Amino acid sequence: MHTVWKGSISFGLVNIPVRMFTATEERDIRFRQLHKECNTPIKYTKMCPHCQREVDASEIVRGYEYEKGHFVMINDEDLEAITPETRRAIEILDFVDLSEIDPVYFDKSYFLSPQDTGEKAYALLRAAMGQTGKIAIAQVTMRNRQSLAVIRLYEHCMMLETIFYPDEVRPVNQVPALPEATIALAENELKMATELIGNMTVPFDPAKYTDEYRSELQKMIEKKLEGQEIATAPTVARTNVIDLMQALKESLASTAGTSPNPVKIEPEPTPAAAKPKPSRKRATSAEPTAAPKQMPAQSEAMTTTKKLRRKKATPV
Repeated sequence: MHTVWKGSISFGLVNIPVRMFTATEERDIRFRQLHKECNTPIKYTKMCPHCQREVDASEIVRGYEYEKGHFVMINDEDLEAITPETRRAIEILDFVDLSEIDPVYFDKSYFLSPQDTGEKAYALLRAAMGQTGKIAIAQVTMRNRQSLAVIRLYEHCMMLETIFYPDEVRPVNQVPALPEATIALAENELKMATELIGNMTVPFDPAKYTDEYRSELQKMIEKKLEGQEIATAPTVARTNVIDLMQALKESLASTAGTSPNPVKIEPEPTPAAAKPKPSRKRATSAEPTAAPKQMPAQSEAMTTTKKLRRKKATPV
């Protein structure tokens, strides 16, 4: 597992060095959006609609929109000034019963394990929480954000779960079309409903429940792979900026006739002409070098040669 946070649990005067690991993961099968014409994955760029261009990360700043189109600018120093000093500590505030917290408050789960010097203190707190049956209410700062959390036991591991603050849970009275809590119900209907619940009540076994849609989707993908219904995106050449500049310089030098070792491209002989014998005589410096203006004529001769060859090869 990858460590996402290091710090300590502050338990009275006791500090327990711990590491934090993400306890859950989404297993949804995700799709990439591709360009229909070439199957290349689509990129999402950050565009400035005013400047009509893509902006780099170094050009982006934070702003809080207090009115439409009006912002208060926030920089790193502003955030650093209000970040709590205990940002590397999980500060235990209270102990409560787990049954007192409604599941709507729970957000994200993390495993806690002791660091090298915290094994004994970790085991002590774990044992004390196990005997009392209590869970801890704590505050922790992660990624410059202070969160409310609970520490509870999960098997033989201590788990931290971030929970929402009360003002982050929406009031039930905002839910539309709810029937009144005192609505009249038929006695026999209520009795049958409670009996049905009793008949369906079993011990909770998480292994019993599976994501049927994800399983069917995975099977479909495997069948398509077996049938080779696959699409391959074209390879995009990656060039180094320095190599590109060097290639441009060499290309400019060769086309201007200033290359230290210019390459001479001789036109291919036409079919009517006899094939010249290779000459062993080395060209001297007095021999003229092909000028750039002769290149189009040479290319035209090569093209003509290819056309004559294809014509000759065509049966009459």
